[in-house]
Amino acid sequence: CSCYYIANKIVASHITQCLHSLLHVLQARNRMEPDRPIGYGAFGVVWSVTDPRDGRKVALKKMPNVFQNLVSCKRVFRELRMLCFFKHDNVLSALDILQPPQIDCFEEIYVITELMQSDLHKVIVSPQPLTTDHIKVFLYQILRGLKYLHSAGILHRDIKPGNLLVNSNCLLKICDFGLARVEEPDPSRHMTQEVVTQYYRAPEVLMGSRHYGSAIDVWSVGCIFAELLGRRILFQAQSPIQQLDLITDLLGTPPLSAMASACEGARAHILRGPHKPPSLSVLYMLSDGATHEAVHLLCRMLVFDPAKRISGSDALSHPYLDEGRLRYHTCMCQCCYSVPSGRVYTRDFEPPADRNFSHSYDNSLLSVWQGKELIHHFITEHQQGKRVPLCINPQSAAFKTFIR
Repeated sequence: CSCYYIANKIVASHITQCLHSLLHVLQARNRMEPDRPIGYGAFGVVWSVTDPRDGRKVALKKMPNVFQNLVSCKRVFRELRMLCFFKHDNVLSALDILQPPQIDCFEEIYVITELMQSDLHKVIVSPQPLTTDHIKVFLYQILRGLKYLHSAGILHRDIKPGNLLVNSNCLLKICDFGLARVEEPDPSRHMTQEVVTQYYRAPEVLMGSRHYGSAIDVWSVGCIFAELLGRRILFQAQSPIQQLDLITDLLGTPPLSAMASACEGARAHILRGPHKPPSLSVLYMLSDGATHEAVHLLCRMLVFDPAKRISGSDALSHPYLDEGRLRYHTCMCQCCYSVPSGRVYTRDFEPPADRNFSHSYDNSLLSVWQGKELIHHFITEHQQGKRVPLCINPQSAAFKTFIR
C-alpha cells in the first residue's frame, strides 16, 4: 500500500532527536520515560514512549493545568471518561492511565493510547499521490467512527485532518476529544460557538446559532472529503465572515428557512449582499477522482441547512463508499477474520455504540477540589485488577523536556 511510504516518509521528516529510554523498576512500579514529541494540541502534548512492561511503543498524552478552574476540570474529566468509554476500531481510546500521586500533589494527568504513525493533514500536504481507493477507505473509516460517536450521543466538534490519525496500513482513528461534548436535545439550551477549526466550521456555527447538533461534524467531514480530492483546503478564509462568504460563493445564497437559527447580524450580512446562484459544478474540477458519485455525496454533506444535511449513518449507505467498505473489511478491520475456507464477515459493518455516554456528573461538580477528588478516584478505580501500574520517572532528561 502506498500509504506505507507516505506515513513513514512524513514521520521521518518530522522526528526530532530521539532520547534514549531508560527502564526503571521501583517498588513494583514501572517508570515510563518519553522518547520523542509527536504532537501538540490546545489542551496537551503527546509523546511517543516505550511501555516498560512489554517494550511496546505507545503514545503518552499529558493533560496539564487540569485544576486551574472548574470549567477546565469538567472538560478534562469528560475527555478522560470518553477515552475510557470508547471501544471502536476507528476511534482512539485509552489503553491505560498513569498512576496519580497523592491527591495533594495531583496536578496533571497522563493517558496512554495506541501510537499512530501520522495524521491525515500530513498525508494530504505530502507530494505522494492519493488514489481513489485511498480516499474511499479513509472516508469510510471517518464516517464509521463518526456514526459510533453520534450513536453514543457525542459531538466531536473539532473534526479536521490533524485529528484523524493514520497508520502505514491506512487504518484511521478519530482523536482529540478536548472539545467533544454530549449532544444537547433541548434547543433552548445554549451551546458555545468557540468550536471547530475555522476552515471546517459549519455555516450554522459561523452564523452564531446558539444550538446545533451532529450535523456540524458531517459538514467538517465534507470539507475533508473535498480536501482529499483536491489536495487543498476547500474554504480557506482569513476570518469567519470571509469563511461564510466563501461558502455562499459555492452553495449560493441560502433561503431564509436555512437561516432560522442564525443571529441577526449574520442574517443581515447575507441578505444585504448580492444574490448568489450555486456553483457546485466547480467541485468536478477538484481532481480526476471527483466523479459523479463523489460529487453527489459531497453535495449531500455540504448543505447549508443542517436539517437537510445528510447524517453520518446515511452517508455510509452511499454507493460511493461500497468499495471502501469492501476493502476495509477484506483486509484491514478487526471485526472480520479469515479461515481456511474463506473470509468470515461480521453481521454489522458499522456498529453503533452499545449505550449512550453519560454526562450526569457535569451538574454535580461544584468545586475544583471536588473535581480533583472525583478524577483521582476515577483513575484509581480504573486501574483496579489491571497490570502493574505505571508512573513517570521525573529525574530523566526526557521528562524534563516533556514538562517544558
